[in-house]
Amino acid sequence: MFGSDKEREDPEIGGAGMADIAFLLLIFFLLVTTIDVDTGIGLQLPPKSDQDPPPIKTRNMMKILVNSQGQVLMGTGETEATPVTQVKQNLKDFVTNRGQDPNLSVSPDKAIVSIKTDRKTPYNVYIDMLDEVMGAYQELRNQESQSQFGVPYEQLKEGSERKKAVDNAYPKKISIAEPNK
Repeated sequence: MFGSDKEREDPEIGGAGMADIAFLLLIFFLLVTTIDVDTGIGLQLPPKSDQDPPPIKTRNMMKILVNSQGQVLMGTGETEATPVTQVKQNLKDFVTNRGQDPNLSVSPDKAIVSIKTDRKTPYNVYIDMLDEVMGAYQELRNQESQSQFGVPYEQLKEGSERKKAVDNAYPKKISIAEPNK
């Protein structure tokens, strides 16, 4: 009708325009998408040592075992079933013994806490038990800070001589072993 019977060619889409659109879509999805950050239990690991650890007396190691049924077993020699709510007090007694009870640690700097679980241990029991262990050390350090300096442990400045003195009085020596299969 109008013009010739020639076939019309489709216009080509430029590569630069496609790259711009792809870049804009990429930025859009990066801004809109939320990335789940894995959260975990924050523990500070000791520096790696090339030396073999010295032998440990049985009385200086508190074993805490959590089985697959969520039962907490605790003791220096033979382990006994212990309610999770008793872990903190038992641990405080163990660390502060200072050689009085022949079944408990000789001194706070020799006291070691060994934690071992089963692969099927209920997570909430493990977390509750770990909170009790950390709470025991927090309370002991707070008591030491109050008696030595008259201020709570949390108010001592990070890296200060006072905080180091309290940390040295009650060092956290916690060993978390691989779970049983």
